[in-house]
Amino acid sequence: MEEIKSIQWFPGHMTKTKRKIESQLKLIDAVAVLLDARVPYSSCNPDLRSVINNKPRIAVLNKCDMADPKETKKWINLFKEKGIASIALDCKTGKGLNTFIPAVKNLLSDKIRTWNEKGMTGKTIKVMVVGIPNVGKSSFINRMSKQNRAKVEDRPGVTRGNQWFTIGKGFDLLDTPGVLWPKFDDPKVGERLAFIGSVKDNILDTEHLSGRLLEYLRDNYAEPLCMRYKLNKDDITDLQGYEILEMIGKKRGMLVSGGETDTERAAATVLDEFRGAVLGRLTLDKAEEHTDVRI
Repeated sequence: MEEIKSIQWFPGHMTKTKRKIESQLKLIDAVAVLLDARVPYSSCNPDLRSVINNKPRIAVLNKCDMADPKETKKWINLFKEKGIASIALDCKTGKGLNTFIPAVKNLLSDKIRTWNEKGMTGKTIKVMVVGIPNVGKSSFINRMSKQNRAKVEDRPGVTRGNQWFTIGKGFDLLDTPGVLWPKFDDPKVGERLAFIGSVKDNILDTEHLSGRLLEYLRDNYAEPLCMRYKLNKDDITDLQGYEILEMIGKKRGMLVSGGETDTERAAATVLDEFRGAVLGRLTLDKAEEHTDVRI
């Protein structure tokens, strides 16, 4: 198997984002931590746990329609075991969006009861939405607020400023820019964030990255991989990722002068098709491998 290369990416504006989050905490009642359901562990910024401190929080597993449903269920159960509120939803299809407000109200039931006892019935609930780049925060807020004011692009680092949105009577969301952390202690975490597009491709070796993804899929989701690229499972069992990439490129007719495979083009195709769920509903982080949920 190819060596895992360490991936680091921490633009300067992300330090500023952490400070903004800290300064806004006194204004909000709870924090919604958006995660990518395909990588619930890798897409959780461990630094946020100390920044958020003791604020009530809810884990929101976005893009659940792109993730393995069996694995998503295991993650929801794991969060429950850890005493953390969680829901799964998908912003593109709208699946599960109607569970968000009730779940937050349930999370804040004691606080709401106290408000009511003090004659503050109907007090606006303010929730901060945090998450790493490209987990779909803007899409989530746009769907919840039924607007298109938050910027939405399929690339990391788009939202730069904190913005408030009303998503219902007495319910506001505070959007924040996506923030990574300075060092990925586990190389697999950086790698999986690169797989889903949370790290910019222009700083990566996409052929190596694609090869690593293909090795993971070969070992964990061989059937959808082989079906998509017309491969034989027995033929790829002992191949390195780069060799599988070459095979895919040849089958797709991605050739350059001299008959060599255009592996750069093949790599871009594999990554794009994984990120677009063309390969099927796949989860890279398994709940049984991550007992520390990091929220």
